[in-house]
Amino acid sequence: MKRFTLIGLFQIICLLHYTRAQAQSFTLESVKSYPFPTELTSSAQGSRIAWVFNEQGKRNVYVAQGPDFTPRKLTNYNEDDGQEISSLSLSNDGQWVVYVRGGDHGSNWDDEVAVNTSSSPISPKVQLWSVPFAGGEAKALAEGDEPALSPKNDKVAFVKGDQVWVAPINGSAGAKTLFTARGKNNSLEWSPDGTQLAFVCTRDDHAFVGVFTNAETPITWIAPSFSRDRSPRWSPDGKKLVFVRTPGAGGAPDSLLTRHHQPWAIWTADVSSGTASSIWQAPKTLAGSVPTTHGGVNLHWAAGDRIVFLSYQDGWPHLYSLASSGGTPLLLTPNPFMAEHITLSHDRKWLVFSGNTGPDKLDIDRRHVVRVPVDKAAMEVLTPGTGLEWTPVVTGDGATVAMISATAQRPPLPTVMAFGKGTPKVLGQELIPGQFPQSQLVTPKQVTFKAPDGVTIHGQLFEPAGGPAKKPALIYVHGGPPRQMLLGWNYSDYYANSYALNQYLASLGFAILSVNYRLGIGYGYEFHQAAKGGANGAAEYQDVKAAALWLAEQPQIQANSIGIYGGSYGGYLTAMALAHDSKLFAAGVDIHGVHDWTAQRTATASPAANRVEKAPDTEAAANVAWTSSPASAVNGWTSPVLIIHGDDDRNVRFSQSTDLVQRLEKKGVPLETLVIVDDTHHWMKHGNALKMGNATADFFKRKLLKPRQ
Repeated sequence: MKRFTLIGLFQIICLLHYTRAQAQSFTLESVKSYPFPTELTSSAQGSRIAWVFNEQGKRNVYVAQGPDFTPRKLTNYNEDDGQEISSLSLSNDGQWVVYVRGGDHGSNWDDEVAVNTSSSPISPKVQLWSVPFAGGEAKALAEGDEPALSPKNDKVAFVKGDQVWVAPINGSAGAKTLFTARGKNNSLEWSPDGTQLAFVCTRDDHAFVGVFTNAETPITWIAPSFSRDRSPRWSPDGKKLVFVRTPGAGGAPDSLLTRHHQPWAIWTADVSSGTASSIWQAPKTLAGSVPTTHGGVNLHWAAGDRIVFLSYQDGWPHLYSLASSGGTPLLLTPNPFMAEHITLSHDRKWLVFSGNTGPDKLDIDRRHVVRVPVDKAAMEVLTPGTGLEWTPVVTGDGATVAMISATAQRPPLPTVMAFGKGTPKVLGQELIPGQFPQSQLVTPKQVTFKAPDGVTIHGQLFEPAGGPAKKPALIYVHGGPPRQMLLGWNYSDYYANSYALNQYLASLGFAILSVNYRLGIGYGYEFHQAAKGGANGAAEYQDVKAAALWLAEQPQIQANSIGIYGGSYGGYLTAMALAHDSKLFAAGVDIHGVHDWTAQRTATASPAANRVEKAPDTEAAANVAWTSSPASAVNGWTSPVLIIHGDDDRNVRFSQSTDLVQRLEKKGVPLETLVIVDDTHHWMKHGNALKMGNATADFFKRKLLKPRQ
């Protein structure tokens, strides 16, 4: 009888465990087969809602109407062609649905430029479309972007070539120029009666709010100044505007390495005369700076002549209410949490939003729908529990709140409930494919640990069932960096993609720790706007390294088989990890990351950067930017890496990866690459998202699902 050594027996047991774990796994294609909803909106009258479903790259408009809210597919795009649908709107009467098809509207530049993921010799267009809510043929109204539907339900104003155009909503006639104004014109807002159009005209170092009335009347410029004005909103009677004023560009260059207050103020104006006055000025503190979370200042003119807005001034992105005549703002959301995805109900009496708050201490890593009246601090969490809910809108009749909801297992779907307390009704569950492995998905666990400087860091741990006693592990690093990964599916399609990939990697036998490092949202101002972050010192990298050290100490983790991956800013931090700590990180996948902050700054520098007058710490800042870059530490990089980048990336220059590849090849680092031609930062083509995800999983299987020598 053949005898086995203890080592041989251990290897056989491990192999059996791995075989069993892999037999229980599923494919990336199956876990990525879910329909993903975005662009949820409602009409100002009645109970009509609309949203976009991305079904494996085939993006279509869906609608539903109360009281039953049965989903109905309205368009018929049947190709995975990378053409997104954005700016979805319903006419006030609910009779028309308008949308933009094409472009990449999450980009840092060229978001309105067509995306051609199929490399077609005939490029797609970015076009404005309309289709009757009742059903029928969708009509292309014009090439253009940023539609604003008239309250009269008859026409659509939009932006084309930085000018303002108009087209009949039913496509009965061609589009034409509405007016011409020097500069870049956008942020279109119709007056309540549809007779006037407010807009923002940006002219390089300053920006005006303008009001167009008709072709015979000169444009009214609202209190023109040397400032940058933005976010015009009409009063309910259409006689006044409220807007935000920030300083214009210029002045003596200030320190680059020091955080500075970014001032802003709220102004109101009489439209007929164009005169305006300030009713509130933000505190002159760092936290009082212009908010940079979703929707910015989220300015609205609400019922009861109240102005509502968001400010970070108390250390959290909170909602405030202010009389239009001025005075002391009323804090509407006093608890320590963030408000985002904020909308005003059609009757202007309520703010509804998603917040990381609720009765459960884990809610800081979730989202729930919250409502608050515009005139008193009486907020109410409408959807407590272990699920996640976001982007709420109230129907025009005020009876229903629609939202998108998910759990750790069920993917996001539109959901409706009575506006108040009610039982949520999930829409479209029949559209989840039978191959989707809902019952096999793990529930990520909240974990916390300390960075070396004492900052508490949150993460989500995906632990596979079964397998060997000690498992290989991966650190997942999100991008942004102002993002927050959650205890379930994410509200962003990019991060829902990451969540699906983490679930797939867990099914293969990896433990995955998703890290919410500083510079992210959800944990207050000092965490979000941390000192010495990014190009000013990479302070957030210590959080990522601390996550790996924490993971290595866990008894179920194989400490010498920890990999790391991430996209965008997560790609940057992946490269930092491999350059500085290859002994800790055994392998990595760097997806469209930033690798040289000095090159990134040069590529986006303004003409003012060429002035003789420089910031007092220009040289020091350049040195810090370089030492904060992975490219500066390539000599310490020994671990194998896969670098992935789409060459139509409009968020991170493709040259960032081209440069790093040359450096790594010269040093002899084990290197693999994947270039995805003609796709952007957001993998607009579903097939390309699968290609990226499968390449990532295959790399880690080859590098880590075996004993490390």
